Amino acid sequence: RPTDTRCLKPHLEKVKHALGVLPGTIIADAGYGGEENYAYLEQENVEAIVKYATYHRENTKAWQQDVSKLDNWTYTAEEDSWVCVAGQTLTFRRESKERTESGYELRHRHYRSASCEGCPLKVNCTKAAGDREIKVSLDYLRYKQQARERLKSEEGYALSVRRMHEPESVFGQMKNNRGFRRFLLRGLP
Repeated sequence: RPTDTRCLKPHLEKVKHALGVLPGTIIADAGYGGEENYAYLEQENVEAIVKYATYHRENTKAWQQDVSKLDNWTYTAEEDSWVCVAGQTLTFRRESKERTESGYELRHRHYRSASCEGCPLKVNCTKAAGDREIKVSLDYLRYKQQARERLKSEEGYALSVRRMHEPESVFGQMKNNRGFRRFLLRGLP
């Protein structure tokens, strides 16, 4: 598979089959931090110490000052709306669904501003000619928040640092010192 995202569940199912149970805590890097994996780990009652793709970038000054990033906006649950950095309210328009290759259903909520005309931040916020529209998975935002809290906890931080040292040095040894760049899967069932 080209990315790690779709490998976590099948791998853990094999572990569960072999051991009869999953470990209480799963530690994985950002390649596994997708909504489908977080949902699976929650369903299995497993504590997930799993980064998501933007985890490290969120702490940079550039990210925190980027007016286009949803993380810098405010969500109001009672009104089901978003307020951008410029104070413009984006209201709910519709919901869409899509299925991943494995059959997991992603639910996205679509929001649009009333008018971005004359907004001084529009150039930095969107490339769209009209008003700003966003597509959000509220479940994924919730999973990201949970992951962020776990990773910033004392135990979560210690586990994630330990995870960086243990397997990454092995990969570095294989790739750099032994010149092993690619796994060939030809001939395997």
